[in-house]
Amino acid sequence: MPNTQAPTSPQNEELSALLDTLPTHIRQTLAQEGDLNSLLEIVMDLGRAPEARFTEREALLGFQEVTQEDIDYVTSRISTFGGDNRAGIIRTLHRISAIKNRQGMVVGLTCRVGRAVLGTAKIIEDLIRSGKSVLLLGRPGIGKTTMLRESARVLSTEAKKRVVIVDTSNEIAGDGDIPHAAIGHARRMQVATPNLQHAVMIEAVENHMPEVIIIDEIGTELEALAARTIAERGVQLIGTAHGNTLEDLMVNPTLSDLVGGIQSVTLSDEEAKRRGTQKTVLERKSPPTFEVVVEIQDRYRAAVHPDVMEAVDASLRGQAAATEIRSLENGEVHTQLEVPPKIAKDNPRERIAPRHKEMPRMYLFGINRQRLEQAAREMKVELLITDRLEEADLLITSKAYFRRKPLKIREAEAASLPIYVLRKHTPQQAKHMLATLNPQATSNLPPPEGNHREELTQALREAEEAARQVRQSHSPVELSPQGAYIRRLQHLVAERSQVSSRSVGHEPARRVTILPEE
Repeated sequence: MPNTQAPTSPQNEELSALLDTLPTHIRQTLAQEGDLNSLLEIVMDLGRAPEARFTEREALLGFQEVTQEDIDYVTSRISTFGGDNRAGIIRTLHRISAIKNRQGMVVGLTCRVGRAVLGTAKIIEDLIRSGKSVLLLGRPGIGKTTMLRESARVLSTEAKKRVVIVDTSNEIAGDGDIPHAAIGHARRMQVATPNLQHAVMIEAVENHMPEVIIIDEIGTELEALAARTIAERGVQLIGTAHGNTLEDLMVNPTLSDLVGGIQSVTLSDEEAKRRGTQKTVLERKSPPTFEVVVEIQDRYRAAVHPDVMEAVDASLRGQAAATEIRSLENGEVHTQLEVPPKIAKDNPRERIAPRHKEMPRMYLFGINRQRLEQAAREMKVELLITDRLEEADLLITSKAYFRRKPLKIREAEAASLPIYVLRKHTPQQAKHMLATLNPQATSNLPPPEGNHREELTQALREAEEAARQVRQSHSPVELSPQGAYIRRLQHLVAERSQVSSRSVGHEPARRVTILPEE
């Protein structure tokens, strides 16, 4: 049997420990792949060919199907599976996860390679040394746990702090009763079953006087509550949670408390007018548990929200908070400040698209593309339509689809993507929407249904005259009450005249107020 890799370093010795648990025919085929330093995991499913997943590719390990004997061979050489169906190899960082059938028999395995990588926390080292609580976000496999492990080493060994790791799946400090050397002088508390993680978090504070607690995968309301309790006792928290961005947490009812929680507040008429908002607005409920949120984009790049309270408040007001973009190049951390475009974030239940000087890139959901293109041709407007939600500036859907909240609409809301809802999927509604998105197209907009041309002309003249007065006097002017269609056109008149506007009051007396440019 050929050697897969010479054990010339502790890392290679640990990799050999994982490879030695594999059946001979899988281990021999894997040896021929080479570049085992980029190996991420080996997948074994009953009745299928085994597969190896590398950083940038995947490979079948022969064509021989995995048998029950192959699976039993692996499970007999690792620790016992816990309540989370995870096991490991003593004194290593590898994780073996099981897929079981209805009878509880293991019929699939994911053998994930665990590595301790020095320097992975350098990109956030100043943040974790500051004493602030830091939350790491990012997709699975991006390196969150590796960064947690290195943070434990830096704080316990270099910063000389009392660090306790709550290690539910033994993924941070490895399997067995003796933790892996990669965590430095940090102490590790194991968790008997995943549903007790929140209790062990509180136990760590009450019994062991830590200065820092490190926790992986905060995912339940009880764990979020335990995290808040710990932070309120003055203990620094460094953890990870399910989600890729700060906005993901804000719309997650289970975990939003980590960033302060979101609540709906009804304002008085005077306060709503003073703020220039709707009467019902979203506000942060309490101070955030984590003061800093780090969105890990890849192993060498991260977006940092250094003040979560400010970022959440700005997002709820529809404003943009500055974000630090950090990258690690040749061992040096480079930081630049990025101010994203303004987010349309009124009431998520009635979110509409912001106005654009140019037509935004649209993603259509439940909308007839040909009908929309025909409306655009008649108005001489160029459409920008994409089939990829992540490339869109705006999602357009119908009222019926929006009410049902299918997956694509939920994804758009989670990504804070503006949504324009058409009440009726008619050509006239489509043209009104295009005119709202592109003020230059207003001249081609059809008049309202019925004979209201004179009313429309008078309303637009009133808006033009008000805009002229506001530019001269710098004082607001309130227009006559109008329907939604005419108010929309009056807003466009204001925008063209380089002044601001907002709608105030309630139907049928709702009207537009023209304001000096902010």
